[in-house]
Amino acid sequence: MKKIARVLISVYDKTNLLEIATVLAQRGVEILSTGGTARHLRDAGIDILDVSDYTGFPEMMDGRVKTLHPKIHGGLLAERDNAEHNAQAEAHGIGSIDMVICNLYPFEATVAKPDVTLPEAIENIDIGGPTMIRAAAKNYRHVAALTAPSQYPQIIADLDANDGCLSEERRFELAKAAFAHTAHYDTAIATYLTDGSPMIREGSKAEDSETDAFADNLTLHFKKERTLRYGENPHQRAAFYRTETTPGPSAAWANQRSGQPLSFNNLLDLEAALEIVKDFKTPACAIIKHNNPCGLATADNLQDAFTNALECDRTSAFGSIVGLNRKVTIQTANTIREAAQAGVKIDAIIAPSYTEKALRALSRVKRRPILEVGALSTSDPVLQIRNITGGILVQDPDVHDMEAAALQVATKRPPTDEEIQSLLFAWKACKHVKSNCILLAHGTQSVGIGAGQMSRVDAAIIAIRKAGEKAKGAVLASDAYFPFPDGVEIAGEAGISAIIQPGGSVNDAPVIETADAYGIAMVLTGVRHFRH
Repeated sequence: MKKIARVLISVYDKTNLLEIATVLAQRGVEILSTGGTARHLRDAGIDILDVSDYTGFPEMMDGRVKTLHPKIHGGLLAERDNAEHNAQAEAHGIGSIDMVICNLYPFEATVAKPDVTLPEAIENIDIGGPTMIRAAAKNYRHVAALTAPSQYPQIIADLDANDGCLSEERRFELAKAAFAHTAHYDTAIATYLTDGSPMIREGSKAEDSETDAFADNLTLHFKKERTLRYGENPHQRAAFYRTETTPGPSAAWANQRSGQPLSFNNLLDLEAALEIVKDFKTPACAIIKHNNPCGLATADNLQDAFTNALECDRTSAFGSIVGLNRKVTIQTANTIREAAQAGVKIDAIIAPSYTEKALRALSRVKRRPILEVGALSTSDPVLQIRNITGGILVQDPDVHDMEAAALQVATKRPPTDEEIQSLLFAWKACKHVKSNCILLAHGTQSVGIGAGQMSRVDAAIIAIRKAGEKAKGAVLASDAYFPFPDGVEIAGEAGISAIIQPGGSVNDAPVIETADAYGIAMVLTGVRHFRH
C-alpha cells in the first residue's frame, strides 16, 4: 500500500477540512495549498507550503493560473514504478504528490442566480481544480483524489488502520467518484451555455428551426438520493436519483413532513398528482391510482374539491394518492380523515403546505407520507425525458391551454356557456390520463374516466359505466379524434350533452353527423393530448 507523504489541498467547500488536514499534519504529511484554502489552514495553526513557493512560480492572471505547472502535474501523473518517469522527475526537480483534496467553484449555484451575467458565469468555471482531479484520478494506482467532505471520515479511518497508507482499491473507488464529479461539473457548464446563458435567454435561438430546438449532444446528471426498497414490484431493485438543484415545485424535491419512506410507485403517483393540480388556477384535487386520475375536481374551496373528486370513483380510490393545489386546512384534513374512516385508504398526500392542525390530523396515520412542495409558482417548463432500451426520448411538456374563443363548433347545436366551461375543464383534465382516454364531467367535476385503452370505444364504455346515471347530461372529452362514429353513438345513448375532441379524422363528417343525430354539441380543438 502507498503511504501518503505529500498532499495538495485546494477546496471551495471547506466543510470538515480541518479535521482531515489535522490528521495529515500529525502524520508528518507535507501539505501544499493555495489562496483561501491556504489561509484557512494557516489560521487553524496547520503548517502548509504555498503552491507558488513550491513551484517557484507566482499565482497570476487574477488567480486563473495557480496549479497549472509541471511540478504539480508531473508530481500527480508520474508512475512510481516507471523508471523513465522517475528519472525525468528527478532531472526536473519534480516531487511526488500522493493525494489531492479538491472540490470546485459552485458553478451551478452561481448560474442559478436570476441576474447572473455571462462573464460572471465564465469566471466561475474552475480550470485548475478539474485538471488536478483528473490527473490524480487517472493515476489512481499511486494517487488518491478526494472530491467531497463526505469521503473524509473513511479516509481518516483508513489512514489510522494502515499506518498512513491507502489501498489501491480505495484509490480506485475515489477515482470513480472523481471522474463522476468532473463529468457533472462539465455537464453543468455545457448545459448552461447551451440552454441557460444570458445569450440564450436574450433570444439568440430565435432564428433556430424546429429541428434545431434540441442539442446535438445531451448529457444528463442525476445524484442518487437513496436506494429504494424495491421497484414497481418486490423482485425489482430500484433507486431514486434527482437533479442537483430544484426545477421548482416537484415530488422529487418535496419536503416530507411525516410517514414512511417513499416507494418507487409512490414517487410516480405523487408526481402525477402534483402535475395535474398545478394545471388549475382554482382549488383543485386529483386522486391518483396507478398514475391515472380516478377522480379530479375543482371547486370554490379545497374541501369541496376533494369531496367532488372522490365522488367520481370511490372504489378505485382505495390505496390512492391525493394531490392538492392549496394550503391544506383542518377542514380539508378532517374531510380526508372522514373518507378514510369510511373505508377509503389514502396512501400519500402532496400539497403546497399545511396548517399545523391539518398536519397533526393527517399525521395520525403514522405510515402515510405527507409531502409539502411550497407555493406552486409559475416556473419554466421542464423537458420531459423517457427512456427506451438504448436511448431516450425528449420532448416539450404538454402545456397547451385552450380558450373558449379558439373552439370550433362542428355541430348544428352550439354548446351552452355552462357546457363550454365544463368542456374546457374536461379537456384540460384528459391530457393527464393515459391514452386512449375518455373523460366525463359535470361542471368542473369528473364523473367517469376511461383510461389507457387500446380502443377508444372501450374507453368510452368504461367511462360511461363508471359514471352510471351521472353520464346523463355530462360532457365528454376525448384526448384524440374519433376514428369512427361508434364512440359518439355510445355517448349519445348514454345521454352525453356535449363533446370536445381534436377533430382531424378522415371520418369527421359522419362523426359530426352522429352527434347531430343525438342533439350533442361538439367542439373541435385541433390539438391532441396523447399520453403514452
